[in-house]
Amino acid sequence: MTGPSYAHRGPVINVLLIILTVALIALLVWGLLTANLVAAVVAGAGLAVDIVLAGGVMLLVPEDMRSQATERMLRVSSSVLTHMNGGLTPENCTAVCQLLLPETTAAAVAMCDDEALLAIVGGDESKHRVGEPNSPTTRDVITSGRMQTFSYSEENEWLDADDDAASTPRDEEYPVGVAVPLMVREHAVGTLEFFYRNGSDVDRTQLTIARGFGELLSTQLSAYELDRQAELTARAEVKALQAQINPHFLFNTLNTIAAFTRTDPAKARDLLREFSAFYRRTLQSSQSLMPLAEELEQTRRYLTIEKARFGEDRILESESVAPGCEKVMVPGFIVQPIVENAVRHAMRDEGPLTIDVQVVEDGNDVLIAVADDGLGMTEDVAERLLSGSSQDSSDSSRGTGIALRNVSERLQRFYGSDSSVEIMSKLGEGTCVTLRLAGVAPKGTDGRIE
Repeated sequence: MTGPSYAHRGPVINVLLIILTVALIALLVWGLLTANLVAAVVAGAGLAVDIVLAGGVMLLVPEDMRSQATERMLRVSSSVLTHMNGGLTPENCTAVCQLLLPETTAAAVAMCDDEALLAIVGGDESKHRVGEPNSPTTRDVITSGRMQTFSYSEENEWLDADDDAASTPRDEEYPVGVAVPLMVREHAVGTLEFFYRNGSDVDRTQLTIARGFGELLSTQLSAYELDRQAELTARAEVKALQAQINPHFLFNTLNTIAAFTRTDPAKARDLLREFSAFYRRTLQSSQSLMPLAEELEQTRRYLTIEKARFGEDRILESESVAPGCEKVMVPGFIVQPIVENAVRHAMRDEGPLTIDVQVVEDGNDVLIAVADDGLGMTEDVAERLLSGSSQDSSDSSRGTGIALRNVSERLQRFYGSDSSVEIMSKLGEGTCVTLRLAGVAPKGTDGRIE
């Protein structure tokens, strides 16, 4: 009796278990990435129960059927997650609906955002238009944030199976439906809807499948939104840093080049090329990570321009990079702003300013130290710079603090909480700013800054 019974129910059981497993794994990964301990614990506990249930069920299932069902559902789930990487768009939703329709007894599958229909696959698709406003039932699901079933009554009304609230159907082709909210940060951003031609098609198994796919899509949408917000925040911070750097540097450089056009035209042409390359890289640096070698090259361009302004003998620089460290991928504007701060605030009225950049490995970390022999600062000023605050809004060090805090926050975003910015300074003797990039050291000989 086991064989015939499973032949009917086994594939469905496999579908449910695999959907549940993939959803829980996605939730666990999301919980760990966002430090959401509650989500991670719930997902871990759910996986434990799921594994026990799967073990018991699979013992009764023929091996070939287990293999086929598992392979099919993993493939479907993987494809669904891939399409949701780009968020709720008509193209992505159409692809997801096409994948989900064969996995249920539904006659049609639809997806909506919080305003309108984005996609529908199955039945007579010509009766539906992408972009048509959400039905009352869809709006109610989005508002309540809970799954609902509904049916078409003899009075031509959609009846919510949970609370008998009447609403208007999309049309009479599908007498029964299930709508699942797609949740991001505890707010419904859309729905996944399954439509059936017969009420008998909607059993507990179909409800579980609908809920499972809804949770799977919600988890991926949450991850997409998290990534999108992190990217937008990072770009906004870089743009703010660029805005801080650009104005004063722009006008000073143009004045310097204008002066050289009269006294040394060849020098003016060289500076103009360096200036053009510097700003081209400045505008591109927020788009992606770059090798540390490129960030250091950008820093050298900056110093070339500033030495032309102040005089070759006023700024002396040295650089030492441990083998392999030049290839470490870094966000733009982590070294150049610190060097610029030294030029702007550490230079004395007379005599040269020496700036030394060292990059070494420290265990699994990479340390970038920018040291100068300039004016230095007190411990209180150093602390205010790291916090990004200043007692006086007109204080010239306030911009330095914004830059250092920006660098510190971006290091922690890209490399984790073990990354840091440290300032060591002595008034009248100089300053050393050290950046710690956690866990990115290339394999090689360990080195330490003396």
